[in-house]
Amino acid sequence: MTIDQTDQEAPHPMHAEDVDVEAAAELRAARWRRRMVTLGWVATAVVVLTVIWRFGGTDVSFDTDATADPDAKFDWGFFFALIPDFLEALWVTVQATIAGFAVAIVLGLFLALGRRSDHRALRWPFSFFIEFVRSTPLLIQLYFLFYALPTISWLPESVRVLDPLPALIIGLGIHYATYCSEAYRAGIDSVPKGQWEASTAMNLPRRTTWGRVILPQAIPNVLPALGNYLVAGFKDAPLGSSIQVTGVLFFAKTISSRTFRPVETYTLVGIGFLAVSIPAAFLIRRLERRIAYERT
Repeated sequence: MTIDQTDQEAPHPMHAEDVDVEAAAELRAARWRRRMVTLGWVATAVVVLTVIWRFGGTDVSFDTDATADPDAKFDWGFFFALIPDFLEALWVTVQATIAGFAVAIVLGLFLALGRRSDHRALRWPFSFFIEFVRSTPLLIQLYFLFYALPTISWLPESVRVLDPLPALIIGLGIHYATYCSEAYRAGIDSVPKGQWEASTAMNLPRRTTWGRVILPQAIPNVLPALGNYLVAGFKDAPLGSSIQVTGVLFFAKTISSRTFRPVETYTLVGIGFLAVSIPAAFLIRRLERRIAYERT
C-alpha cells in the first residue's frame, strides 16, 4: 500500500441520526406538497362556487332578453349571453345535489346499521325499504313527493305539502341513501373479523365498538363509492325540472321554448355538466389511489 493511499481519508459513515433527519425533512416536504395541492383544489372550488353564488339563487326566472341571429346555425353571441342565467340554474342544481347528498350519507348509515340488525323484526323492514327504493325510478319518487303526497289528507300539511326544491332534496336524499347504505354495508363487512373479536375480548360497549373500532376502518374504504354516488346525484338532479325546480334542465326547456334555439341552450348545459363532472371524477380517482396507497 502506498503512502498516498494511506493518506486518503476514509469516507465519513452516515449515522442513524442523519438518516432520521433526512427522512423527517422528506416527510415534511411531502406533507407540504400535499397541503399545497389540497389548498389549490379548495381555492378552485371556492372560486367556482363564488362565481355561481354571485349569479345564483333559488328563485330563478331566466329573464334574459338575448335574441339569436335566425340565419346563423350556431350563434356564439347568443350562447355567451345565456351564461349568467345558466349559472343561476346551475347553482340551484348544485344546492339540491349537496343538500340531498348530505341527507343520503347520514340516512344511508342508519339504513346500513338497521339492515345489519340481529333482530328480524328490525332487519326486514329496513331491507324491504332499501330494495323498494332502489327498484323504483327516482322520477316516480319525485312525482310522489310533489304531486301525490299532498293528497294524503291525514298527514300534517307541513309534512305533505313541499316546495319544489325541498321535494327534490328529500327525493335525492332518500334515493341515494339506499345506495350509500349498500356501500356502508360492504365497508363494514371488509373490516377484519379479528377487530370484532378483539372488541368483544376487551369487553367494549357496543357503541364504542362501532364508533371507535369498526366505523373508522369501514368508512374510508367506501369514500370512493360515495364520491361516485355524489357525481351520479348531480347528474340526476336535473330531473327536478319535472316538479318545477328551476335547475339546468328547467333553464334549457324555458329558453329553448322561448327562443326556438335548442342547439345553443343544450350545448351550454352539456358543457356545464362536463365542467363539473370531469374534475369531480378526477378527484375521486385521486382519492381511490390515495386510499389504496395508505392500505399498503
